[in-house]
Amino acid sequence: MADVLGRAAGWGALGRGPSHSGRVALTFDDGPSPRTPELLAILERHDARATFFVTAPACAAHPELLQKMLDSPHQIEAHGRWHRHALLLTPWQEWAQIVWHPRGGEAGLPETDLLLYRPPYGGHSPLTRPLARLAGRQIALWDVEGRDWTDADAPTLAQQTLARIRPGSVVLLHDGPAVTPELLTLVLDGLKERGLQAVPLTELPMRRIGLRQGLKRVWASYGG
Repeated sequence: MADVLGRAAGWGALGRGPSHSGRVALTFDDGPSPRTPELLAILERHDARATFFVTAPACAAHPELLQKMLDSPHQIEAHGRWHRHALLLTPWQEWAQIVWHPRGGEAGLPETDLLLYRPPYGGHSPLTRPLARLAGRQIALWDVEGRDWTDADAPTLAQQTLARIRPGSVVLLHDGPAVTPELLTLVLDGLKERGLQAVPLTELPMRRIGLRQGLKRVWASYGG
C-alpha cells in the first residue's frame, strides 16, 4: 500500500509543473556513465538543460564525469546510495539511501537548498516519506516515461514519448542505454516543433501531487 500511494499515486511528492508555462523537464536516472558526455553534448547543441539523478556507485566509478556534470548548467540530484527498491532495504539502509546526495554528501547542504531524491523505480516503503522529511529531502517523481530500457528503437520510443508529453511534463529517461542519445535528439526536435522548452526541475517548477492528479496517475498505471 505504501508503494501504491507513494509511487503510483505519488500523493505529496513533487510531480509535473504548470500546464501553461511552455516548459518540460527532461530527467535522467542512473548516471553518470560513459554515455553521459554524449548526452551533455546533445543537450548543449539544442540549448536545453536537464536534471540528472545520479547514484553513489556510478559517481564513485566515474568521478571525472560527476565533476563535469556539477560544473555544467544542469541540475544534479540524488538517485540513492544503491539502485535498489525501497522495500528491499532495511530501515537503516533506507536512511543511508536517502541522506546521500552528490552535491552535499551525507552532511547535506545548507537548509536553504532544495535537495531532491528520486527513489529507484519510484519505489516506496512505509518509511520512505518520513525518512525523506527527516533528511530534508523532497521526493521527485515523473509523469512520462521514455521507456529507453526496452528493446524498441529510438523513432518508436520518441513517437510514443512525444504523444504523452504536455506542457509541464516531467520525462523519465536513463543515462546509459545505447538508444537514449538518439531518443533524446528526436524528443528535443519534437519539443522544438511544439514550442516547448526543456528546463531543469527547479525552473519547471515542480508542483506537489494532489488528490486529483494522484488519482489520474493511479488510473494511468493500473486502469489503462
